[in-house]
Amino acid sequence: MALSINKDSIWEEQIVYEDNHILIINKMPSELVQGDKTGDMPLSEKIKNYLKIRENKPGNVFCGVIHRLDRPVSGLVIFAKTSKALSRFNELFREKDIQKSYLAVVKNRPPKEKDTLVHYLLKNEKTNTSKAFVKPVTHALKASLDYELMASSDNYHLLKINLHTGRHHQIRAQLSAIACPIKGDLKYGFPRTNEGGFIHLHSFGIAFVHPIKKEALYITAWPLSADPVWNYFKNQLSE
Repeated sequence: MALSINKDSIWEEQIVYEDNHILIINKMPSELVQGDKTGDMPLSEKIKNYLKIRENKPGNVFCGVIHRLDRPVSGLVIFAKTSKALSRFNELFREKDIQKSYLAVVKNRPPKEKDTLVHYLLKNEKTNTSKAFVKPVTHALKASLDYELMASSDNYHLLKINLHTGRHHQIRAQLSAIACPIKGDLKYGFPRTNEGGFIHLHSFGIAFVHPIKKEALYITAWPLSADPVWNYFKNQLSE
C-alpha cells in the first residue's frame, strides 16, 4: 500500500519557498524547530517524513537545521535539504549576511514611532529568560535592533523589527525593557496569556543572496493562524 502525506504533520501552505538546496517554512506557533526534552516531533523530522513520502525516497532524507525560532513564535525558518546547503547557510548566518525582520503586537505604544534599541542582555539559565540592561554588566551580551510603528488598533500596536544581533529572547527582552511587552508573553511582562500559549511575535521577512544559486531573495509571509489580531493588522496594511 502506498504511503500518503499526513496533512497534520506539515501543510503544503506552510512551504513558502523551495529549491534543490533549501526549504523555507512558515512555522506555526507551538511547533518545535528542533527536538528537545519534551519528545514532541520537531519540524525537522516532519520535513524529513514529508520529503521521503513526496519524493518516494527509500533511504534517509537529509534535513539540516540552520536557525531556530522560540516555540511560541511563528514565522519563517530555513531548512537545508543538503549538507552543502547547510554549511553554506551556516556561513551566511555567521557572517551576518542574512537580514531578518519580525512583526510584534504590543499593548503599549512605544515612546517613539521609529527607534534603535541597544541593551546588554544577561541570560538566566534557570528561568530561561534574558534581562535587558541599559549599561554593560558582567557576562551580558550587547543586543541591537530597530523598530518602526506600522499600525495601531484601539488596544494594540504593530511593530516591524529589524535585528542587528541575534541574542537569546532578544526582541522579547528589549521590547519589555521599553514597557512594550509582546501580547501573550507572560515571561516578559504581558499580564495574560493567549489561548494556546503562543505570543504575537512573527518572523516576517528573510533577505539573503542564495549562496549556491547566487540569486538575491526576499521572502515574506504573514502568520497562517486565524488569530483576529493578526488578521486585523494584515487587513489594515493591505488597504
